[in-house]
Amino acid sequence: MERTAWQTEVCMAEKTALVLLNMGGPDSLESVQPFLRNLFSDRELIRLPGGSLLQRPFASLMSRLRGRKARRAYAAIGGSSPLRYWTERQAEGISHLLGDAWHPEVIMRYWQPRGIEVLTRLRLKGVRRAMVLSLYPHFTSATGGSSINDFCRNAVRFCPELDYRLIPQWFDWPPYLDALAHHVREGLRRFEAERRQQVVVLFSAHALPEKLILDGDPYLGQVRATMQGVLDRLPKCNSRLAFQSRSGPVRWIGPSVTETLSALAAEGCKAVLVVPISFVSDHVETLHEIDHEYRDYALQRGMLQFERVAAFNDDPGFMRAMAALVASRIPASWRERSLKANGVPCQETP
Repeated sequence: MERTAWQTEVCMAEKTALVLLNMGGPDSLESVQPFLRNLFSDRELIRLPGGSLLQRPFASLMSRLRGRKARRAYAAIGGSSPLRYWTERQAEGISHLLGDAWHPEVIMRYWQPRGIEVLTRLRLKGVRRAMVLSLYPHFTSATGGSSINDFCRNAVRFCPELDYRLIPQWFDWPPYLDALAHHVREGLRRFEAERRQQVVVLFSAHALPEKLILDGDPYLGQVRATMQGVLDRLPKCNSRLAFQSRSGPVRWIGPSVTETLSALAAEGCKAVLVVPISFVSDHVETLHEIDHEYRDYALQRGMLQFERVAAFNDDPGFMRAMAALVASRIPASWRERSLKANGVPCQETP
């Protein structure tokens, strides 16, 4: 992958870690239930009334109840989640664009590799600096916030000398919006020219408990801003916003994707292009929930064509956008220290 013009600007004398944060996914059918147990145990994701005493039995119960259906879904996409694979490719690609002084790492919230392992390795390797990029474009305390808090807690314990900077959200980063709009345009080309004007572009975001939004979580506003930013880059089109992947006995923001597909079918819509804006790589929620469950649901209600925008995965445009984002957040003090390490005098700031 070609490096960009600003690559040499961010090369530094000592190694700097690029740490990507993501949710994670089971690496085998046997690990599906333990993965779900980890997920439902997280009180930042699902906070039950009555305190933490109920969380553990709730997590055990939900992982058993959801385990069979989840295993069928993972079996249908090859027996495991590809999320770690794609996240590691993204870390490697972005680090390559940033330069030889960057060291890629991945931390998953609910499966391997976990923060303890990665931060211990960074300490043993003597890495003293890290840019920490959440791969959730939109911030919510339930997902990106939980991953960031997990990183911070483990950094204090297992890599206490690490000087790190967090990038918790990037929902309106113009190069990201450019890359996503490009993928939408590519998706629209799958429809015949005469049908393209009738396509509904259905933006699908991950659902969130309604209480979080009522308590001031910025997620919904950021999702809407991303959607508008993409639409501003496209020819005029009919669009909707819906939410997927609800889980647990709480009230979720809506409308759901199935509710929206039913409404569109009732209006006579025959062609839909789904844009999953919460996800930057393929996993069970794109490969099975959208590609199988929602596709079948739409076709059974009379739609003639159902397509999904390709996930970024190792897309060069996406990795260039993320490398530019990381480069834009490097603190001046890091550059100054790197110049001093190379024997270049730095002008002192008053």
